[in-house]
Amino acid sequence: MIRVTWLALSTLLLATGCARERPVEVHGTVERDRLEIIAESNERIVEIVVHEGDHVQAGSVLVRQEAGIAQPRIDQSRAAVLEAQRHLADLEQGPRQREIVAARATLGGAESELQTAQSEYERVHALVQRKLLSQSNLDQARARRDSARAARDAARAGYELLQQGTRTEQVAAARAAVERATASLAEIETVASRHTVTAPRAARVEALPYKLGERPAAGRPVAILLADGVPYARVYVPEPLRTKFTHSTRKESTVDDSKERVRGTVKYVPTE
Repeated sequence: MIRVTWLALSTLLLATGCARERPVEVHGTVERDRLEIIAESNERIVEIVVHEGDHVQAGSVLVRQEAGIAQPRIDQSRAAVLEAQRHLADLEQGPRQREIVAARATLGGAESELQTAQSEYERVHALVQRKLLSQSNLDQARARRDSARAARDAARAGYELLQQGTRTEQVAAARAAVERATASLAEIETVASRHTVTAPRAARVEALPYKLGERPAAGRPVAILLADGVPYARVYVPEPLRTKFTHSTRKESTVDDSKERVRGTVKYVPTE
């Protein structure tokens, strides 16, 4: 936020009339925009980038405040963005050949386990039929066989999925996750950017009220600038002279302690 005031100097404005009339004097001030750049928070000042008297451009960093609790959130959000981007890149690239080979090996091992479990089940079943083993032994063999079959089916599904490659909807979901993570990071960085005080326009640094390590109160100015641009005169016009001061009228003025006359143009005349 910026509060604008004006730097005032004494000036004398001469209202020029026709050649037969004597010039009429009206008094006012020479003014230039004075910008007070305020702190958004009361965090500690960790860096003062400029010095009093420096000329800065619009957007130049003036003062940095400690990010406080925002910094860990920024780091976490950046890590989330990188993780989402890596996942998206993996899906867009598709399954690697070594992953397919590993899945094929897993499937082969699962099929071998199932064959062993099936053979054991058949052996125990025959012994139970001959009354050499109890029914509980058969139940246990059946459970091991069923578990081996489920593992084989899961390994086969994973292998087939790798062979088919990445589905379009998976890539779309991963891309959406990247966008969400990026938006979240941008939101947090926007909040954190309030701890960096910048110049709203080209100007000269007039004052830096706080020193390094101090904590300015929120809403207090941490930098005071004098904006670039042509100075302007603000004068009081008596009612009888109001008609001589209209928009675009050319006038001459002189500044105290200077004999030089400066020509200017009336830009604005208020109704009161």
